[in-house]
Amino acid sequence: MSKRVLIVDDEPRYRELYASALSTLSVEITHAGTAEEALEAIGRQVPDLVVSDVRMPGASGIELLERVRAAHESLPFLLVTAHADVREAVSALKLGAVDYLAKPVNLDELLACVRDGLGDWQRGGLDDPPPEVTEGMIAESPVMRALLREAWCIARGEVNVLLMGESGTGKEVMARFIHRSSERAGGPFVAVNCAALPASLLNSELFGHEKGAFTGAVSARKGRFREAKGGTLFLDEIGDMPLELQPVFLRALEQRSITPVGATGETSVDFRLVAATNRSLEEDVQEGLFRADLFYRLNVVALELPPLRERREDIIPLARHFLTEAGGRSKRIARATAALLTGYDWPGNIRELENAMERAHLLTRTEVILPESLPATLRRAVASAEHAPEDDGAFRTLQASEIDSLKRALEQTGGNRTHAAKLLGITRRGLLKKIKRFEL
Repeated sequence: MSKRVLIVDDEPRYRELYASALSTLSVEITHAGTAEEALEAIGRQVPDLVVSDVRMPGASGIELLERVRAAHESLPFLLVTAHADVREAVSALKLGAVDYLAKPVNLDELLACVRDGLGDWQRGGLDDPPPEVTEGMIAESPVMRALLREAWCIARGEVNVLLMGESGTGKEVMARFIHRSSERAGGPFVAVNCAALPASLLNSELFGHEKGAFTGAVSARKGRFREAKGGTLFLDEIGDMPLELQPVFLRALEQRSITPVGATGETSVDFRLVAATNRSLEEDVQEGLFRADLFYRLNVVALELPPLRERREDIIPLARHFLTEAGGRSKRIARATAALLTGYDWPGNIRELENAMERAHLLTRTEVILPESLPATLRRAVASAEHAPEDDGAFRTLQASEIDSLKRALEQTGGNRTHAAKLLGITRRGLLKKIKRFEL
């Protein structure tokens, strides 16, 4: 008999996202938009677990938890909120909540909490995306395979997605993957680089303009919002959007309507937003460079793309791919060259690797890519690292000790991550990061 999970949130997009993630557990999902609706649903049929937002119109998730506890003392309850508050967290845990998660929710963490709440009734992770949408996506490393699974699950909802990571980590490639995996795959994918256009042009580029709206507007322009109708709008380098344009953009996100430059009325728009940045928007908010309300609207679901140095298993497959793209389909990479490629830290990430392989193809007349075809700066950097003194023995010892502590805590708690985190004195999110980092 399948378990039943009740999802309570006033925003349908979150209910859809959580339901999509939990569908991998083969649980029966029911929905409620308010605490009152949730109580009615529980009155009809008591679920095996409740996942509830905290801030909702009417009664809050904390109040819902209190009322549920009065009638169903042992019903597992998981709280989620976009406004993480220590006092609320303490109140929730004292009332017997399974856990307290902050939006944007890590879906692997959500699944782990639900599994714990259901008594580890069913283990397993997110769905693997089908081959037809992963074509062209190179992900041999565990960290990238896990990221693709999460992105695939997120894509099936309509929530805004914020892609973070260093420059050159492939954020636009990931955005296209999300679009290709979504219900909007048949619609357009429209990309805009916010850093490449001044404020005056960006306004017209995004929202469009009417003929004669300003000097040089000899014809009307639809703008990228309307061009993305039925599809995905990808805004790269969103952190570089001028501050004066951000309120207009925020209104477009909230109201799903825009006013083209020179127009007198609003126009409805239909798009799914994926934004990307290589900056810390949280720091920009603190410094007054980015609006807090816009940040929280964008940061519904956040995915962080790892730098290439943290996914070294992907370096050689990527290098072969770029070599083929450059026209070197029959060429192979010598073992010594492969050692150099994997030993380099790639500060420019995937974009730097692509340039290096294109250069190697042009400089190599034989069928084998030799080390001398790689950039001299790369060869010097690897040689310098190889001849550095061996002073990392203590670090390796500490790392081994940390792994041993993690394993013992998980063994003592029977694999229950919530209890293991408490035993170690760390947060559940911190424990999940360490499990992923050490591939436990």
